[in-house]
Amino acid sequence: MKTSTKAMLAVTGGLLVAAAIATAVTVAHIRESIPEAVVDPTTKLLVASAPDSHRLTSPEASSVTFVEFLDFECESCGAAYPYIEDLRAEFGSEVTFVMRYFPLPGHVNSTNAAVAVEAASRQGMLIPMYQRLFEKQAEWGEQGTSKADVFREYAAQLGLDLAQYDTDVADPSTLARVEADFAAGLALGVQSTPSIFINNVPLNLRSFDDLRNGIVDALDAQG
Repeated sequence: MKTSTKAMLAVTGGLLVAAAIATAVTVAHIRESIPEAVVDPTTKLLVASAPDSHRLTSPEASSVTFVEFLDFECESCGAAYPYIEDLRAEFGSEVTFVMRYFPLPGHVNSTNAAVAVEAASRQGMLIPMYQRLFEKQAEWGEQGTSKADVFREYAAQLGLDLAQYDTDVADPSTLARVEADFAAGLALGVQSTPSIFINNVPLNLRSFDDLRNGIVDALDAQG
C-alpha cells in the first residue's frame, strides 16, 4: 500500500478517533494465568519488546524502539497501518519497529490471521504477509466464518511453499508463539489495539499524528 501520510491526513482526525473508539475491544474481562513479561536484566523493568519479537526494521544503530501490539482484524489497526508504513519508510534507518501479536477474542479470524503471519515468518515472508493482510482486510475481516483458506491463498500468491506453510500453520508452536505475545501484552497492561510503546513507554494515541510526534520526541530526547 502506497497511501501517503499526507493523503491519509485528509481524513478528519475526529472521525479516526471515533472509529478507533468504536472498534477497540477490551480484554479486561480475561483473567488467565499470565506469564512474566520480559524483564530488562539491567533496569529490572518490564520491556515491550522481547528478544524474539518480530522486527520490521533493524537499523545498525537505534536508540528508539517502536512496538505495536496489533490485531490484523482490528479496523483501527487497519487504519493505522498506512501511517506506520510511512513512518517505517521515514525513520526505518533510526528506529527499530517491532510488531507483536494481540488477537482480540471478539474477532473470529484474528488468531487465524496471526498464525498465518507467523507461518509466513518461518519462510522469511513475515512482512509481505503482514502487508497483505492489512491491505486486504476489507475482504476478509469482520466475518463470522474462518478465513484460513483465504490466508492460504495469500500465501500462494506470495510464493510461499504451501506444503511447508500448511505444516507450520498446524504446528502447535506457531500458535504458542502468537499466544506468548498476547500474554506479554496483558502483562504490560495492553487491553485494546493498536497499543503502541515507544522506548517501553505506552503512547496515548488520540490521533495518528501522535505516532510521528512520539517518534520525533523520542529521537530528540536521545540528542
